[in-house]
Formats: sequence, structure tokens, C-alpha cells
Amino acid sequence: MPKPHVIVVGGGYAGVMAANRITKHEDVAITLVNPRDQFVERIRLHQLATGSSEAVVAYADVLSPRVRLVTDTVASIDAGARTVVLGSGQQMTYDYLVYAVGSAGTTRVACAAEHAYGISTYEEATRLKAALDGAPADAPVVVVGGGPTGIEVSSELAEAGRNVALVCGDRLGPWLHEKGRAVAERDLRRLGVGIVEGARVAEVLDGRVRLDNGRELPSSVTIWTAGFAAPDLARASGLATDELGRLITDETLTSVDDDRIVATGDAAAPSGLAYRMSCQAANQLGPLAGETVLARLTGKTPEPVSIGFVGQCISIGRGLGLVNLARRDDSAVAGRVRGVPAAKIKELVCRSTVWALGMEARHPGSAFGLKDRSRAERVRATAATPASLVDEPSRRA
Repeated sequence: MPKPHVIVVGGGYAGVMAANRITKHEDVAITLVNPRDQFVERIRLHQLATGSSEAVVAYADVLSPRVRLVTDTVASIDAGARTVVLGSGQQMTYDYLVYAVGSAGTTRVACAAEHAYGISTYEEATRLKAALDGAPADAPVVVVGGGPTGIEVSSELAEAGRNVALVCGDRLGPWLHEKGRAVAERDLRRLGVGIVEGARVAEVLDGRVRLDNGRELPSSVTIWTAGFAAPDLARASGLATDELGRLITDETLTSVDDDRIVATGDAAAPSGLAYRMSCQAANQLGPLAGETVLARLTGKTPEPVSIGFVGQCISIGRGLGLVNLARRDDSAVAGRVRGVPAAKIKELVCRSTVWALGMEARHPGSAFGLKDRSRAERVRATAATPASLVDEPSRRA
């Protein structure tokens, strides 16, 4: 009798964690499908764009040798037949599928796709680096989006001597506590970042950016960091998703359409209360998705998942940083670490994230998360049905 086959779609933080966790079951075949043959450290892509990191590690360092890596894309999922079709045309069958396709930048602003550079994927960051390398050192650069990525990109560029304007929308760092926001603003301004608040980008043009208040900013290179969504694979395959393309699941991360499909990371929307798209969530949700698959493989009932947050780590250039602490439900508090100590904590977090993946590969079951004991109450209060989840907004800071 053939071994049960689990396909993991996506080899980011959550997908790798899920695949490694499933190796706890000795009698199962696991295939991870990913477009690249190297693991991308997404939380270092801003460093790739500015030349201070390659932002990749070998899968041999983070993925269990029991997991077969297929370098390809998944073009479609046929839940009824339990098959996937790869970009190469190959068809693969599965007994269980882990949907871990992650997220990418998105925008509906006029001409942004033509004239702005994203930074949410390795390919985007590589193209951005080439554009920056080809631009004069004093050329104006506009970064759109006042969240963590926008802060990190603009600060690294300013520290390197670039002329940078950061367009934040309503305010800088919307997730941050007001005291953390003040720290970020002070350090950004000291590096020379021009912070533009109270305005949004209405149009991205060749050589300039037009704001919704009529103001125009000169821009040799425009970098888009505002807005994230999951790829369209689930929706195109006939599975229920929210407006950002995340697969709608129950609290065990199981698709509401098919109990053979489990979602995790940025691509999962459990009970209409999707977690913030982040590495912090992905590294916790990945093993839990694996546990849901393991439970079903052994005839057990999966446990509801629960993860907790500790805060947000943001680098501000290479020498400074901000750690804004949070409650387990991801609401920011006043507690913070700043300056050089925060920068060291951020670097430690980046290194420990890869270390945790490798530890789970060698010792499946070693990764653990935190508990948010208030989530069950919020889920009950939401009482969402699949139809109502379509309008669930992004919670990404």
C-alpha cells in the first residue's frame, strides 16, 4: 500500500515549518513545491535591495531531508480529484494539501504597476536593487507605505546617503504605539528621511509621484510597500477566499470547502479573524498546520489553533532599531526597546528564525508558539459565516 502523500504548496516560513512538522509521521511522503531552489529570508529583502544581505539560505539548512523539494509553481488545484497541476504541466496527486503560498504586494493605484518597484518577493527586490544601482546617488527616491517594510527600506536608503521621501498615508507606523511611533519618527528624521503624513499616493508617474492632495514629489525610483494579498491560486481553483485571496478556514486551519486542504501563514484566514501577515505568525502557524494534517492522518480530531504575538521588531538603518511590544492579541503597548539594543534584537530575531526552521527539520516537534487565550472569545463574537468573510480587511501593520 503506498504511503499517504502530502503536498505543501509554498516554501516560505510557514510552508517549511509545516513540512518539517509532518515528518513526525514516519509513514508519509511529503513534497514541497516552490518556485525557487533556495529559501528566501523575506524579512531581509530590504537588505537585499540595498546590498547588505543576499537574503537566501540553502534549503538543506532549513528543510528536512525527508521532504522532497520540487522547484516549480502550482498552476491549479483540483480539490475533487485531489490533484495539482504544476506550471511545467506535470500533474501530482495528494492525500492532503498544505496551502502555504504566502503573500505579495498589491496596489490599485494608477500606473503603480508600470512605474513602481515592489519588494515583497526575491525577484522584486532584485529588480529594485538593479534600479537603485543604476540611479544617480543623489536621485530622489519615494517609498510608499509607512509600515515596517517602508520604515526599513527608507531608513537603509537614507543611511546610505540617498534622498528619500516616505509617504505614510494617514500616519507613520499605524500599528505602533504612539510612543514607539515617536521613536521611529525621530530616528528616521535623523537619518534624513522626509516623512509625508496625511496624504496618499493617487498616481505613480515616470519621474514623479502625485498625491491625493495635489502635491507632486520627484522620484527617480518609486518603491511600493503598501498593501499585501495572497496569490489568486485558491480563488482560481474554486476554493473560498476572503477579499485578499486568503483561504477561508476553520480554527484548525482546515479549508471550509475540503477537509483535505489545510492553509497556513499569510494565505490562511481562520474564522474571519486572519492573523497579521508576518513571519512571526507564519513560524507559529506552520507547525500547527502540520499538526492538523498529522491528526487527520492518524484519525484524530485536530485541535483549534492559537498563536500569540510579542511585538514588532523594526530595523532603522543598520545601526538602530525599534522593538514595540504587544499583547498576545497583537495590540501594541507602550513598552519598547530602541536604538542599538533594538537593532541587535532584530538581527537576533532574523537569525533565530532560520535557526528555528533548521531545528524543526532535525527535531520535528521542537518549534512552539504562544497562546492568545482571548481569541476564542473574539471568534465567538464574530460568529462569521463563509459568506461574511469576504469583506475581512487586512490587519498588516
